[in-house]
Amino acid sequence: MPAQSDSNHWKFYIGTYSAADQPGIHLASVDQGTGEMHILSSTAGVENPSFLAVHPEGRNLYAVTETEEGEVVSYAIGEDGKLTEQKRLPTGGEHPCHVAFAPDSYLVTVNYSGAQVSSYKLDETHSLEALVSRVQHTGSGPNSERQEKAHTHSAIPDAQGRFVYVSDLGQDKIVIYKLAEGRLEPHEEVKLAGGTGPRHFVIDREGKRAYGIDELSSTITVYALEAEEGRLTPIQRISTLPEHVSAQDCTAADLHFSVCGSYLYGSNRGGSDSLVRFVVDRESGKLGSPAWFDCGGKTPRNFAVVNERLLLCANQDGGGISSFFIDPASGALTATGYTLKVGKPVCIAGWRQGSPEEKV
Repeated sequence: MPAQSDSNHWKFYIGTYSAADQPGIHLASVDQGTGEMHILSSTAGVENPSFLAVHPEGRNLYAVTETEEGEVVSYAIGEDGKLTEQKRLPTGGEHPCHVAFAPDSYLVTVNYSGAQVSSYKLDETHSLEALVSRVQHTGSGPNSERQEKAHTHSAIPDAQGRFVYVSDLGQDKIVIYKLAEGRLEPHEEVKLAGGTGPRHFVIDREGKRAYGIDELSSTITVYALEAEEGRLTPIQRISTLPEHVSAQDCTAADLHFSVCGSYLYGSNRGGSDSLVRFVVDRESGKLGSPAWFDCGGKTPRNFAVVNERLLLCANQDGGGISSFFIDPASGALTATGYTLKVGKPVCIAGWRQGSPEEKV
C-alpha cells in the first residue's frame, strides 16, 4: 500500500522475528530520491511481531505475535511515530502470520499453525475492543510435509468490508467469508490444484480481478472477481520463476501492484532469491512478459511499493532491507545501492500520519 509521508521521505514500520526483550518493531524512513534508509525508533515488548498493518487514518499500528500462543496487539502512533501499546487479545491458536484492517473498524487475523481465522471490533480510539468471531479450518493437501493440515496464511478484506478472502495453504483453497457486522460467515470456496499452496492475495483497484501468489508451486493465480457477489473464477496460472529454476528449490512469498497498476511484482525465496515483474494486460487482467531481478539479499519475504519510482524489499535471512528504483516505462528494477541493516525483517508497512494510505 503506497503512502507518502512528506515530499522527500517515506516512513515505514518493519516487523521482524525477534525476542520480546529486543527491539522488534522499527520505524524507518527512506529518501524517495536516493533510496537511502535510516532507523528512526524501535519498540520492544513483543515476541516475533512478524506481520504489521497500519490503520488507514495513520494513528494506530497492529501487530501479530508469531508464537505458539499467538496474540494481536494494537498500538497508538504518536506524532513522532513512536508506539504506545494499547491492548492485546489472543488469536486463538499458534503462529498468527497476518493481520488486516476491514472497513467499519474491524481487524482480521489468521493463525498459520492453528488454522483459525478471527475478526475483532475496534473501539473509538481504534484500539482492539473484543473478539467478534472465530472460524476453524480443517483439512489437508497432497504435500505431506507442508500440507499435513490446514494452514491459513492471509485474510484480505475487500475495499467495502463485505467479503474476506482467506488463502489456505494447507488445503489449496481460497475460502471466502461474508463480513456481517464484523462476523465471519462462510460464503464460497475456490479449490486449486493439489500442491499449489496459496499464500498472499491482492485485489486490483477496479475490483474486477484478484491475484494470489502460491507458495508451494511458485505460481501466481489470476482470478476474475465478481465483487458484488464475492465470487472468484481462476483464469490464469503463471510461474514466478525463470525456466532454469525448479519450484522444488523455491517458495513464493508476496505480491504487490505498481502504483499505476500496469505491473505486478512477486518475491521468490530459495534457489532464485529474486523479485519478478509481470506486465498486466489491462483488458483481460492476465500476466505476461516476466522479468527477474536480484533481491539484494537472501529470502525476500515481504516488500513494499513506495511510489512510482521506488520499491523496498525485506530480506529475512540476509541483506536487511534493499531499495530499488522502478523504471516507470517498463517496471524494471535497479538496485539503488542502499541497504538497511535489520535482523530478520519480514514485513514492511507504510505510515502516513493522520491520512488514509493510498491503495492500489
